[in-house]
Amino acid sequence: MADEDIVQEIEETPVEVEDDAEPEDMNAALQQVLKRARFHKGLCRGLHETVKALDKRVAHLCVLAEDCNEGAYTALIEALCTEHSIDLIKVPEKKKLGEWVGLAKYDTAGNIKKVIGASCVAITDYGEKSKALDMILGHFGRN
Repeated sequence: MADEDIVQEIEETPVEVEDDAEPEDMNAALQQVLKRARFHKGLCRGLHETVKALDKRVAHLCVLAEDCNEGAYTALIEALCTEHSIDLIKVPEKKKLGEWVGLAKYDTAGNIKKVIGASCVAITDYGEKSKALDMILGHFGRN
């Protein structure tokens, strides 16, 4: 009676990669880019982190909320972006920007409970190349 080793072959099923669909508008493209940058730890959120990234010139893109209620805050971010030739995108609401960069709390059902607003965000690492990133860079005339 010989002992036989039983070898099972495990079939590897390819993991379906989410198809990189063309975003509908700039906000949808920006949302995808921010999500990828957050995944790759390439986001600076808040005034202090954003100003440091802009001053060191490591930021590639800056996003500023239009409903920011502090005029000096907006002037500082715009001046640093202009001085260091960093692209600046403005979004209408800081609550939406906060949601896009992961500053939202969710309940067990996946519904948003609370969103913390983010007035400005800087992207230091885009992560992977995508159609959404191409759309944003094309908006600024860079490829």
